[in-house]
Amino acid sequence: MKNNIYIYGVLTLLALSLISCEKYFNRELSTDLTYDEVTSSYTYSRSRVASIYSDLQMGFLYIDGAMMASASDEAEHTLETSDIQKFNIGSWNAYSNPNNVWSAFFKGIRKANQFLVSADSINLDLYKYDPLPAQQAVYVSRLAEIKQWKYEVRFLRAFYYFELVKRYGGIPLLTEAVSIEADYSNIKRNTLDECIKFITNECDSAAKVLPVKYTATDLGRATIGAAMSLKSRVLLYAASDLFNIPTWASGFSNPELISLIGDRQVRWQAAADAAKAVIDLVGTGYTLGTNYNALFSASNFSNSEIIFCRRSGSTNTFEIANYSVGYDLGQSGTTPSQNLADAYEMKTTGKPITDPTSGYDPLNPYLNRDPRMGMTIITNNSTWKSRPIECWIGGRDGKGIANATRTGYYLKKYVNEGLNLITGTTSVHSWIYFRLSEMYLNYAEALNECSPGNTNIKTYVDKVRQRNGIAMPVLPVGLNQQEMRDRIRNERRIEFAFEDHRFWDVRRWMIAPAVLGIPLKGMQITKNADATFSYHVVDVEKRVFDSKMYFYPIPQNEIFISKALIQNPLW
Repeated sequence: MKNNIYIYGVLTLLALSLISCEKYFNRELSTDLTYDEVTSSYTYSRSRVASIYSDLQMGFLYIDGAMMASASDEAEHTLETSDIQKFNIGSWNAYSNPNNVWSAFFKGIRKANQFLVSADSINLDLYKYDPLPAQQAVYVSRLAEIKQWKYEVRFLRAFYYFELVKRYGGIPLLTEAVSIEADYSNIKRNTLDECIKFITNECDSAAKVLPVKYTATDLGRATIGAAMSLKSRVLLYAASDLFNIPTWASGFSNPELISLIGDRQVRWQAAADAAKAVIDLVGTGYTLGTNYNALFSASNFSNSEIIFCRRSGSTNTFEIANYSVGYDLGQSGTTPSQNLADAYEMKTTGKPITDPTSGYDPLNPYLNRDPRMGMTIITNNSTWKSRPIECWIGGRDGKGIANATRTGYYLKKYVNEGLNLITGTTSVHSWIYFRLSEMYLNYAEALNECSPGNTNIKTYVDKVRQRNGIAMPVLPVGLNQQEMRDRIRNERRIEFAFEDHRFWDVRRWMIAPAVLGIPLKGMQITKNADATFSYHVVDVEKRVFDSKMYFYPIPQNEIFISKALIQNPLW
């Protein structure tokens, strides 16, 4: 579909961008370069590609200082007035959405389209017409680099489109540069099927050109693995309940915007094949990390498990936001829930704690649990920054202290324990978009739906569970399809905690009312006279989930501008 129509919110961003560019070009005019000469220069074009990468959003302080986990059953954000709480109490709508990314991602798409239109006009005449072999070599090299840029940008555009699709369903597919003279009143949403096909086709095209890996100086750029991983995730979502069962929106006049038609088993098989294709890629060097904790450390950028991530500058803002108030400058921030804590199985038996034969001791609730629990959550009386954490009532980190955790836990994953906030030490942080363990669990989930009983299902879940440093017991033999489905879903829950999966997984599985519409729980801890502790599970916050929340509402200002845009059901 070709379309040079654009949306009002995006047009506003375009105008601001043009003003900024005008200032840049005015400065460049002093060098006697024309507008066209500047925009067609190799150096400027390289910076444009970098700018499109910069639209990748990281999840550290995603919404008003909170992680997305605090809008799921993973966590509670300590600051009760944060915008993230609107998700939990149901006070968001088409006029006010704490995660209104419509314009932000269309901005990235616009920049991508503009680059793709102009990429073939990048001026390399300086090298092309110089007979010296060295200059000719530069010409050939830069031609190849420009070709690769185009496919990196197509991958990024596909990534931004999927970020919109998983929030809104079918959205307008815009693949040409913006025309200021365009009519903005008749823009329409493409069907969900058209969007999925466009994104996966772009992934296929990019995967044919992008490199398997880069040198150390170019880490963070899109690879064939990144393109294929995006395809894997897209197809997994496309096969899941949310995109295939529109009955929750009974009466919606345009189900093709939120649901797919055709053989769903074919979609599950395609999802399984896409994940396995990433796993089987040759020459990538991808392996499961031998240190789960190190995956989320400051030095993780070159970790062999990571397929695609973005690295931030050196800061300590995430640590300030999430250190306990018991440490100077700490603000507690995103605190893990009891709902999440209960999901970690017993290390000794591999059984959920709800199983009476698991070995779980409610008087010592953190003993012998899945090691990922201690690498993700700071629990009471565990050592953090050279002292025990005091999450009990009246403790340095517990209730009774202003802005202390309301759940009885603090976040450990991604938080750099080694920083001194008083002296202002900092570190880099890398937000992971794709890693190998997701491909293993994507494969297992899809295979369990299209080929239940296949031995590869258990094999790949066990690979994640048994990595070095975790070594959880393997899954039991003989699980039926529903039992395996439950175990895979729980494995995703704990493996990817605080990595911006849970919020979307519970929606695509259509279990959100059962897990997001119930009270969020925490642990109330009392220190006894004999220095032991008493643990009591308590309700922390009553939460709301209505069916309409499966998808975001289209921003109302876009509906006002284009009457042809159809609002999502029930909004």
